[in-house]
Amino acid sequence: MALFSVPRYATAQAPERVPRVVLYFTSPVLKDIVAARLRDLGWGGGSIVLDFRPPALEGDIESHIREIIRQRADVLIIAGPERIRAAMNVTQTIPIVGIDLESDPVAAGFVQSLARPGRNVTGIWMDLPELTGKQLQYLRETVPKLSRVGIVWDDRIARAQLAEAERTARALNITLYPVPLHKTAEADDVMKRVIAERPQALLLLTAPVVFTALSRLATLARQHRFPSISPFSTYPEAGGLLAYGPDFPTMWRQTAGYADRILKGARVQDLPVERPSKFVLVVNATTAKMLGLPVTSSLLLRADQVID
Repeated sequence: MALFSVPRYATAQAPERVPRVVLYFTSPVLKDIVAARLRDLGWGGGSIVLDFRPPALEGDIESHIREIIRQRADVLIIAGPERIRAAMNVTQTIPIVGIDLESDPVAAGFVQSLARPGRNVTGIWMDLPELTGKQLQYLRETVPKLSRVGIVWDDRIARAQLAEAERTARALNITLYPVPLHKTAEADDVMKRVIAERPQALLLLTAPVVFTALSRLATLARQHRFPSISPFSTYPEAGGLLAYGPDFPTMWRQTAGYADRILKGARVQDLPVERPSKFVLVVNATTAKMLGLPVTSSLLLRADQVID
């Protein structure tokens, strides 16, 4: 679906070619953030077509992307390592701007170096598994006698995050119970498996499938009275207790900056990989009250956002 309409031209004139940017991710809210930033950068008034294509949750991602770019694309903005990899397998020429919170981009083969990607891929890579240690510390601060934590994760891509969580857990004398999530529709079943381990709190690791299930996971955590934390800054808005991680609106505005530079002539292989530029702590005070948890004034003072 196009967000900016293509302008009408006089029939006597050859129409100017309007660039098409494909947004291949799940959230309409993030789509609107990219669109607004591109307008700020001068891409309005019919000067661009933004085509929002939510990824197929099941099936062959490569075939889906191949069908999308058959209609022409000047830039692909894609979230998640598996989707970025699939796009690289489909095209080695169309610029790909990726967001990946799980991978080391050089070790994973997405780019040749952070400063000079060298291929048709650049974007924002977090590669900071140590954030999971900080998230466990925030849970411990909220639940002082915390000793058992359930983890929802994608075991195909988040092993570095889990390893860091295990290191911190040993130092804090916390036992972890990781349960993998592979499909959004599995959220309820995964939560049943978590409950069976009788944890005192819940930690969500980053993965595209966790993000697509985020609202449901937040609802289930509240229903089962689990204090919970996620790296996705939007999680408390869905009802989760805490979030600590990159500021998602800022990250997606960064992708719009990449698209702007590419459309103005920059070569994607020359645009350095960036890190998230802003990290936030978000507390849902309403959820804390519902769970009967006292939120310390120290935590509230450190929070970048408190949801009442």
